[in-house]
Amino acid sequence: MKKIQIFGLIIIAVAIGIIVSTAGDASTYVDFTKAKTMAQDGDDESIHVVGKLKKDAVGQILEMEYQPEIDPNLFVFTLVDNNNVEQRVVYKNSKPQDFDKSEQVVVVGKMKDGTFSAEKILMKCPSKYENGKMETTEHTAAKS
Repeated sequence: MKKIQIFGLIIIAVAIGIIVSTAGDASTYVDFTKAKTMAQDGDDESIHVVGKLKKDAVGQILEMEYQPEIDPNLFVFTLVDNNNVEQRVVYKNSKPQDFDKSEQVVVVGKMKDGTFSAEKILMKCPSKYENGKMETTEHTAAKS
């Protein structure tokens, strides 16, 4: 075999390895109803839930708890998914910057004891629009 063929096979093997490793980390987008069903079935897979923050008529966020003077690593809020199902979300990290301005929120995590335990929060903020493009702000819990 020529050296170029061996090199080509090595590149293909590395590419396949990368694809397989990233496919293992992929999680699915579901609503809160499906997340509850998955938790009852014993499925321990991380999932994504898309929703909007529960707000009043003036645009103030309702049912949000964050008291950094008591516990800076506990943030609790209510998220309304695309099927209008409300769910308490517990995020064991600090409140993400510009969270109040978020237009849409994606939480990544699992259902635990009747609440959604978020490992990561992804936010889409209207203030991030530039020339018709929307950037996504990601906030991830620090690993201990």
